[in-house]
Amino acid sequence: MKPVVRHFRGFRWEGIPLQPYKPEGTHFRDVTRQVLFGADAGTGGELRYFELEGEGYTTLERHQHVHQVMILRGRGRCLVGSEIFEVGPFDLVCVPPMTWHQFRPASREPLGFLCLVTSDRDVPQRPGEAELEALRVSPEVAAFIRV
Repeated sequence: MKPVVRHFRGFRWEGIPLQPYKPEGTHFRDVTRQVLFGADAGTGGELRYFELEGEGYTTLERHQHVHQVMILRGRGRCLVGSEIFEVGPFDLVCVPPMTWHQFRPASREPLGFLCLVTSDRDVPQRPGEAELEALRVSPEVAAFIRV
């Protein structure tokens, strides 16, 4: 593997394309991503940077793999399981396997975070009506989630 340095400017890394978060129509809003280190990096993992604008939110989902997140920019809230947490710069969030999660900015300012996952991942699972009903038992969670 050849050594590479990518410089950081304005919450973007040079030479790394800004990509859509996911294909359209998958229950999210105003999210972009950059794959900083992909499967070809030789580590067995991927390091991605996600940024949510204003009223954006990530998909409400769960997976068989762990997510390790570090907030880099802005303030926000995240659902992990059935709890909502306030997060800010340099806070760490660990999302265990098969745990519902969703991220949202706290204000109109962007929320940006690094996310480390394994390269070989399962397909995200979205909640069905029964799972949504169980999540919405908590009024705070019901008000937070976007589907």
